[in-house]
Amino acid sequence: MKSTDLVFDKIIKNIPFFACLSEEEIKELRHVLVEKHFHRNKIIFMEEDTQNYIYIILSGKVKAVHLTPDGREHILAVHKTSDFFGEMALLDGKTSPATVIAMEDTSIAIISKKNFEELLKNNNVLKGIISTLCARLREAWMTNKVLSHHRAEDRVRTLLKLLGMYYGMKDRRGTIITLKLTHRDIADYTSLSRETVTRLLNKLIMDGKIEVLDDRNLLLKPSFLL
Repeated sequence: MKSTDLVFDKIIKNIPFFACLSEEEIKELRHVLVEKHFHRNKIIFMEEDTQNYIYIILSGKVKAVHLTPDGREHILAVHKTSDFFGEMALLDGKTSPATVIAMEDTSIAIISKKNFEELLKNNNVLKGIISTLCARLREAWMTNKVLSHHRAEDRVRTLLKLLGMYYGMKDRRGTIITLKLTHRDIADYTSLSRETVTRLLNKLIMDGKIEVLDDRNLLLKPSFLL
């Protein structure tokens, strides 16, 4: 078995609606997937495209964005290694609700609609799909909650707390956000200017509420989470 196969098998077992598959079914799935590579800032597909695939991230990170009429990006979600996207368009046959862009060099396993529909004959896969759609709904709620605040500082604080909740890893120092987000990314999440985000993050750092770690991850200190 190739090292890429081992990576795929490990990732597949961590995806809710694939975790129930047998070793033989995973082996069959491995044979029908297509692996593609996308460089940083490469568009994977555009909003309103009709998708016929589900995408599983083997390495790297992507963002799902809505492009405003003036060309600005508003981030709806970020997907990292072991995450997946594109399932909604396969399920309802409608166009994609967002443009997806590689945030760094990314490798993706692509499974066709035909092969995905074969998997849906498994009731456990269907149950996993329902859980997945609930998670996607929670992501949408997160975005709405961030944008419901009028004050810029409240938007940034709310976003960081929610990212800590969904993507956080707790240790003795506080909660580490495991997504490496630039100030531009946070600005696109909150619909603020990058300069405003930089000013607010610097203030939180000076106040001892957050810290930028050596690996560029953000540490939310206990006093920030109060």
